[in-house]
Amino acid sequence: MDASKVDRYVGEKWDDEIVPQLVEYIRIPNKSPMFDADWVKHGYMDDAVGLMERWAKAQPIPGMKVEVVRLEGRTPLIFIDIPAANGGSNDDCVLLYGHLDKQPEMTGWDADLGPWKPVIKGDRLYGRGGADDGYAIFGSLAAILALQEQSLPHARCVVLIEACEESGSYDLPAYVDHLAGRIGKPSLVVCLDSGCGNYDQLWCTTSLRGLTGGNFTVKVLSEGVHSGDASGIVPSSFRLLRQILSRIEDEKTGRILIDGMHAEIPAERLAQAREAARVLDTAVFDKFPFLPGMKPMDDELAELVLNRTWRPALSVTGVDGMPPLSSAGNVLRPHTSVKLSLRLPPTLDGKKAGEMLKQELMRDPPNGAHVSLDLEKASTGWNAPAQSPWLTKAIDASSREFFGQPAMYMGEGGTIPFMGMLGEKFPGAQFMITGVLGPHSNAHGPNEFLHIPMGKRVTACVSRVIAEHHLASQRGETTGVSAVAGGEHHGDHGCC
Repeated sequence: MDASKVDRYVGEKWDDEIVPQLVEYIRIPNKSPMFDADWVKHGYMDDAVGLMERWAKAQPIPGMKVEVVRLEGRTPLIFIDIPAANGGSNDDCVLLYGHLDKQPEMTGWDADLGPWKPVIKGDRLYGRGGADDGYAIFGSLAAILALQEQSLPHARCVVLIEACEESGSYDLPAYVDHLAGRIGKPSLVVCLDSGCGNYDQLWCTTSLRGLTGGNFTVKVLSEGVHSGDASGIVPSSFRLLRQILSRIEDEKTGRILIDGMHAEIPAERLAQAREAARVLDTAVFDKFPFLPGMKPMDDELAELVLNRTWRPALSVTGVDGMPPLSSAGNVLRPHTSVKLSLRLPPTLDGKKAGEMLKQELMRDPPNGAHVSLDLEKASTGWNAPAQSPWLTKAIDASSREFFGQPAMYMGEGGTIPFMGMLGEKFPGAQFMITGVLGPHSNAHGPNEFLHIPMGKRVTACVSRVIAEHHLASQRGETTGVSAVAGGEHHGDHGCC
């Protein structure tokens, strides 16, 4: 491989085609089904699928088949099958994954920005979904095109782009089972839906946290009443809710109090966390928009990395039953509801964690309050299998070639349901989980952006790794892949 040619080809492809395509993609409000119950009627998901399908079909990849697969009652999935080229093997397979659905708008965008308003400022493309995860299909095909431009061999490649990842990938198991015979047995899985500690080197994800949670409600009255008349007699639903949540979380430290929700951290992950903390230094926490005087939850940087990647943590991401301040009268409210998001250690069974959460929240309601929990998700995380020497060398070499720095490894705090699913179905596969979501990129929040140079370099690195996969396959270093053909996937899912 001529790295300089790959760098040039990928850079031009991004500038001439990919960035303009992402600009149009950002304009489409194709929110994930959890956030748009009428997604079929609105048609935005089909608009996004159509944009990507047209671009993919226009790429000069011999023998490539691009298909939009639609199972009844489910979100669509883009399936791309690319035959081996230039002496590569069709018996082996590289699977590349991404998604095209988006998180909702969120408030707080700068005046000149917006979720569906693409804006380029310097190296950044602002707008919802460009980095999470619209670029994945473009980056995947560009990486393969860069190899074919130099007539370099590569194995058969399959690209899967799903449309409900942000809702928990509940449709994906059905598609993976439906397409099992056509997918084959991948020995390498490349996922372009993760984060990076900085924009200076390639970052690969070693673990992903699980997720459980849902809508928790505490009711005390059938209707609101005068707070002066009732307070002191009728317990506040908010106070009771706060009391119950204290069974789950220490309100002073944030530590999760349910012993069964903690897991032992492997020695290798401890060492990787310490190295990531050394390289990133204060960027571990100062990438977040802290207010003046605010401090992170621990003084030890490595502990912050582990808090984010291996320890359980509770967030309240929504509230109901409370009027806005402008219309809040002197009323003791009948109920308080909150949306709970409980991140889990990568190795903890998500279904069991959901059961533990429900048990703690529902037992012995104080003052006889009526409590309910609509458990929306219970997702098991993912811990990467031991990495083959060939892949370790390929990842590091690609980072040094296209970034000038060694590759780094770190867990991520979010959840990618597809990884656990693939880990079960293809236990012998190797994984390269990477992405462009770095400091201040703010996925899911306001002012989300894609760092364009990072997208280019990650694409080039993927190209190099796919090339090295062919060489490793020739040496017999990618064998040992087993598959669970068809059948029901028994894991549960959560959103990133």
